[in-house]
Amino acid sequence: MKLAPLPALLVAVLAFPALTQAQPYPSKSILVVSPVQAGSAGDTTLRLVTQKMAQNMGQQLQVENTTGAAGMIGALRLARATPDGYTIGGVSDSTVTYVYILQKRTDFDPLTAFEPVSLVSSSTWVLIAHPSLPAKNVRELVALAKAQPRSMDYASAGLGGSHHVVMEMLNAATAIKLNHVPYRGATQAAVDVQAGHVPIMFSALAVVLGPIQAGRLRALGIANEKRTPLLPEVPTLSESGVPGFVFSTWTGMFAPRGTPKPIIDRLNAEVAKAVNDPSVRAKLQSLGGNPQATTPAELADLIRRTTARMIKLIQDAKITID
Repeated sequence: MKLAPLPALLVAVLAFPALTQAQPYPSKSILVVSPVQAGSAGDTTLRLVTQKMAQNMGQQLQVENTTGAAGMIGALRLARATPDGYTIGGVSDSTVTYVYILQKRTDFDPLTAFEPVSLVSSSTWVLIAHPSLPAKNVRELVALAKAQPRSMDYASAGLGGSHHVVMEMLNAATAIKLNHVPYRGATQAAVDVQAGHVPIMFSALAVVLGPIQAGRLRALGIANEKRTPLLPEVPTLSESGVPGFVFSTWTGMFAPRGTPKPIIDRLNAEVAKAVNDPSVRAKLQSLGGNPQATTPAELADLIRRTTARMIKLIQDAKITID
């Protein structure tokens, strides 16, 4: 038997470990950063979708909540992670379109910090109150706030976040002024409204639907263009004396900038497969969600369009966090 020349044999031996290590993605568990509190709308959406992704991909997707600064702490953790596909995150539109602008951050730009993967779902929003509040609807709330200026507090998930911005939009639209009480997250804020510590807040419907149905919270108005079939008796804010008032949020899947395109493409396909699964869609819709997958380019374009729209609304309402 003729032996291979020694140099060729050495090349083959040295190359063997590299060949054996090149495994299909994913070959281990994936960390999923959730920049919001557990139980919030974005977190619930993320967990439902990643659970189905894990089943389909045959690897664990471990969701970790990294909260604070209206989502910015978790977003920065994701942006600074190794771009190898083993750290991804579900980030809300507020974090990647206007929170960082309101907070005057110079260390974050979503269009350079992330690789967009796919839109996941949008959320229905509702204005809620503790049942002890005398106001039974939006008109009565506005009248009460005007009769007793600065006497009423509202809760939010943090300075500059969606809950803060949408209530300041209502303040501007109705010429009322309510006092802002920021919390570290939406779940904690909603719990305190249920307990009567703070009388009102805006919330994604997913967080408060159960308490509303149980009578522990009162729904004053829906922020959508149309009523939701989940609470058909609750009018929209436009129907309630605040014409044209529409507000919703969305959650998208992102990876750190520099994540290889084949991995982005795989993740995009897996998000779409999970979002379009009938059981996942039914669950998201039962919580007021509108599940929808997109291409990475479509998500990047959505960021640009949402940023332009929300910055105009914020400027018109003269919203600041100073």
